[in-house]
Order: sequence, then C-alpha cells, then structure tokens
Amino acid sequence: MTDQRRLGTDGPWVSPIGVGFMSFRAGAGPQDERAAHKVVDAALESGISFFDTADVYGPEHSEILLGRALRGRRDQAVVATKFGNPLDRATNPDPRIDGRPEYLRSAIDASLRRLDVDHVDLYYLHRVDPTVPIEDTVGALKELVEAGKVRYIGLSEAGPNTIRRAHAVHPIAAIQSEWSLFSRDIESSTVPVARELGIALVPYSPLGRAWLTGTVRSRDDIEEQLAAHPRFAEENFETNRALAAEVAAVAEELEIRPSQVALAWVLGRGTDVVPIPGTRHPEYVRENAGARTVELSGDQVSRLEKLADRVAGHRSLQPQNLGTEAPAPGA
Repeated sequence: MTDQRRLGTDGPWVSPIGVGFMSFRAGAGPQDERAAHKVVDAALESGISFFDTADVYGPEHSEILLGRALRGRRDQAVVATKFGNPLDRATNPDPRIDGRPEYLRSAIDASLRRLDVDHVDLYYLHRVDPTVPIEDTVGALKELVEAGKVRYIGLSEAGPNTIRRAHAVHPIAAIQSEWSLFSRDIESSTVPVARELGIALVPYSPLGRAWLTGTVRSRDDIEEQLAAHPRFAEENFETNRALAAEVAAVAEELEIRPSQVALAWVLGRGTDVVPIPGTRHPEYVRENAGARTVELSGDQVSRLEKLADRVAGHRSLQPQNLGTEAPAPGA
C-alpha cells in the first residue's frame, strides 16, 4: 500500500486505510500490550500509517497501548485521538459530552501523557456539545495548534451547519462519521458539506460493526459490547444476517473476504475517504490492507448499494448525539 490520501486541503498524507484502536479498551496489561504491538507491527508492515484512538476508549487503555506500541517508531505513524467525553465524572455535570475550552485544554495534556508523545497529528471533538458554541471549542483547538500540541483538527458526527461554522474559525482536516454499506445516511448531509469545504471523510465502523466481515452467523457470534446494539437485536438479526450474506456472495465471486468487499466499496466513494476499521487481530489488519487492490464491477456495486435501505435497526445506541448542531454564540 504505497499510495496516500490527504486529510483535508492542507492536512497530513496517510495510508488509504487506517486502524481503529477502539477494540483495545478492556485493559492495559501485558497480554493487551502484546496484542497492540502485533496489530501495529502488522499495520506498518502492510503500509498502514494512520492510527485512530480516543481518551474514552477504556477509558484511557487504548491511548496507553497505542503509545506503547508506537514507542521508537512514532515518526512512522499519523496519530489521531479524540476528546469530549469527560473521564472525571465527579467534577463535570454532564457525564457524556463536554466541548468547553477549559476541558479540552486539560484533556489534550492527559492524552499526550498517555500516548507518550509531544503532539497528536489529528485531534477530534468526539461529539458536538449541544451547550457550547462550536466557535468556542474550535477557537481553543486553534490555540492548541498554535502551541504545537495538535497539528490538525477534526470533528466527529457534527451537523452540516456546525461543520461550516467550525471551518470558518480554523480549517477542519477531517470529519469522522459512521459510513458503510449498512450506514449511508451521511451521504445526503455530511458528505456534500465536507467536499464543498475540502474536508476529508474518515468512516468509522466501515465493516458494519462486524456484520460485513462474514463472521456473524448466529447471535452467539456477537461480541459482548455489541449485544445491546439495535442491529443485533433479536427482532433485527435475521434481516441483517441475510443482507450480510449478499456481501459474502460478492466476496465469493471475487474469491476474497467479505470485509475486503465492504472496504473496497467505502474506498471507492472517493480519494478523500479514509476508513478506519478496528481490530485486535493482526491477520485482520493484513486482510483489510488487501482491500486497496480490490476492484468491484458495476453490477456488484449496484447490488451492494441496495442493501442500506433494507437494514433493520438504527446505526447507533445514542442517535441523539449524531449530526448535532452547536448553539449560536451568545445563545
């Protein structure tokens, strides 16, 4: 994987596929550390340079493990992390989202310590705070860029108007949202605005939270953290299993893995798209990297693009936090 894609008009160049570190949240012990090292090894060997984490994954474990795994080879990686979900529940009245400048200033310092780095390449507001003007949050992020703690700024699951307002304060390099064959709602909202402004798109869960990997055949195959997700609910399971089987059928035609079909489709949405599938398994990292060379026929794309409208269940456990618009200054 030698080609690169750019995050934003003036942002960093990264591999076309990244690695999400959300799976590394159970702990930071020796076994977890070995697994993280193996994933990073496999990524770098496969030409993957882009790693995505967040302070809330664990919380904290994911950042710690990624920092340890990159020790001695930080210059080979583009590191993204996120803030906005307070880790100190006792001192913050909102246990879910905090976009206040004073909070993000402490959050970045904590993330830098956990990652054991002097800067992060891309720093996202994890979710938009519905009580804080985006101008205030991005203004403080701009100060972090000027201080050298952050290179580029991103937003996750922000509404179109909020994206515009944020970009007017400081260039936004990337917008992170869920985007896959099973989740395409951002195509009529986020995607047009991002492309108008020259902002890259970083799809998380591009494998449909495991549905598009070909590994989910019964409810016994669901990982514990996904059991409560609407798309794995008993009343939705068989509908979504049948749709996933259609992806597997295309994969069989091409003699590749279903995950590679799903990632090839996402990569085909444009050169401004960089998906970040997450895994704890180095063999899946290598498999995902192979999606870059997959070519889907027009007929296969047409068949695949009929799936999203038939998927059962909402894409999120917290739909109220998706596409949020920040309040106006002074409101």
